[in-house]
Amino acid sequence: MQNYYHTFHIPVMGTGHSVDTPIRVAPFGITSVISLVDDILLENIKKHYCDMYSMQYRRIPRNAKDGRAKRITAYLDTVGKIVQIKMENIKKQPFFKENDKTKYFELLPDKSRLKIEYNKLLEMKAGLKRNVLAKDLTNRMRPGSIDVNIMVKLDRIYHDNILPISDEFSDAKTALRGYANSSLESAIVFSAGINQRLFDYMTRFKDFYRNKTGKIKKKIILKVSDFRSALIQGKFLAKKGLEVYEFRIESGLNCGGHTFASNGILLPSLLKEVKEKRDGLTAKFLPLIQKYYKKMGWEYPEKGLSARPVITVQGGIGVHGEDRRLREQFGMDLTGWASPFLLVPETTCVDAPTRELLKQAGKKDLYLSDVSPLEIPFNNIHKCGSEIWTKKKVAEGKPGSPCAKGFLVSNTEFTKQPICLASKQYQKMKLEEINNMEISAKEKERLIQKVVEKTCLCDHLGNGALIALGIANEKNSPQSICPGPNIAWYNRLYSLREMVNHIYGRGRSLVPSKRPHMFAVEIVMYVDYFEKLVTHNAYTQIEIKRLREFKDNLEQGMDICLDIARMKPYRGENLASIAPCVEEQRKRLRFMYASFKKNNIITITQKHKDKDNTPAMMAL
Repeated sequence: MQNYYHTFHIPVMGTGHSVDTPIRVAPFGITSVISLVDDILLENIKKHYCDMYSMQYRRIPRNAKDGRAKRITAYLDTVGKIVQIKMENIKKQPFFKENDKTKYFELLPDKSRLKIEYNKLLEMKAGLKRNVLAKDLTNRMRPGSIDVNIMVKLDRIYHDNILPISDEFSDAKTALRGYANSSLESAIVFSAGINQRLFDYMTRFKDFYRNKTGKIKKKIILKVSDFRSALIQGKFLAKKGLEVYEFRIESGLNCGGHTFASNGILLPSLLKEVKEKRDGLTAKFLPLIQKYYKKMGWEYPEKGLSARPVITVQGGIGVHGEDRRLREQFGMDLTGWASPFLLVPETTCVDAPTRELLKQAGKKDLYLSDVSPLEIPFNNIHKCGSEIWTKKKVAEGKPGSPCAKGFLVSNTEFTKQPICLASKQYQKMKLEEINNMEISAKEKERLIQKVVEKTCLCDHLGNGALIALGIANEKNSPQSICPGPNIAWYNRLYSLREMVNHIYGRGRSLVPSKRPHMFAVEIVMYVDYFEKLVTHNAYTQIEIKRLREFKDNLEQGMDICLDIARMKPYRGENLASIAPCVEEQRKRLRFMYASFKKNNIITITQKHKDKDNTPAMMAL
């Protein structure tokens, strides 16, 4: 269901850190997202909560037929039942007492009609009218949505990394099937690109389509980092009669977890384009959707004719003023707040040592790393349990991790079946190859470091939750966590009430006024990323074109940011940080681009002797 009352949601955070967040916050009307990557983790968490709530636990073995899908279904149904139990218990509580029912209403945004009527209730004298209003408010209390997330690129078709299996049992399809077969009425978030086979598979499940009353039981959310992607994916789904309920826009770099950098398109540029073109989305999709319904012999409900996709944004939001900027200037319907909630024990499942690490983290402790076996940049923090464990194994001469789950297998460099870049098997073979190369000691060390820094995210991203719930021992369970850089400005543990009040601008801000604007932070991250692209480019025609477009897009985005900087700031919004940031980073960007065009011409010419590369040289 839609998050009717709150104007924010809590996005997915790793495989484990938001694994039970709906149990914690949905009874207070707040929507959050569970990752469906690790079904083994979900099974362990399910047992924990079944024991806690005296619910019958039935273990689904790893080798059970369609076990992955069944484990996911069982976990989601368990979460749904617990949320329902907690919600009903809260509803039964009386008004005018310090309890969770009072907390439910006090957390609501002040402009919410439900909150306004609740405040009216508090001013009323005892009597029939007050009783009638109290009953009405109670009936209108709704839990937050229990949404789920699938990284569509994680779609192996091997069981235990050995035997090829039917495409129907690939990781992404089984995760989708597990959600589709659950009793949840919520939404599924597709992230990390497009998977046509997966989207084709969705047509088998009627819950993704409108019923006769026009209702969609299981809604589709697409996480996108550029408008073109939203349009392409939306059209692909529309041709199958599938409607995108929400486009979830995320900064390509200023976010937690894996990052998917756009081609230099800053968030303000993207939001501006979406605002100008959003009404056209429905016009482009609706005829295709209706055509599919007609082909299937279904009647398209009239209710769908007036529907339009919800547009939300997330990535680096840190103060109420930024939240208002996104919703009021750019017309976003909702916002997503993730990393700050890692310091809210009521909300996320994080072990105590890692929370302490987050509390102490400064800007230098947070970095865009290369530790992911997917070879996708991954926001990380120094001195986490995973980093310490990985370095220790390297120092002991035993690099690599046992590949117990295999969700991130992708490499076939040395094997017929895909294996993981973080596995002992891969790293042993790759290091032997590097050691036999006739290259300089410096280059050899660079290549070795690139191999051994890869870490087992399958296990490590879920270990923190297992430790926090007392299921695993910290000593034997290295913890990984993936906060966005925004976490540097939060330095203690917070209550749910404190964080929600901070989001809504109620009371004193939780971060200092000197915190740079989220748009300024994103600019620096993209210029840093441009520097990496320049440093590691091979001067091919494609790369040269990309770098030129990247630089031009960044420049255009900076101009938009300067326009915003001249506007009146919302409360707590540090617009003054934008202009000096643009000035500094523009100089840096132009200097790098000029150097890129001028330096090492002789070396490049020698490297690209073949005729195909002559146009690339001319493009410089």
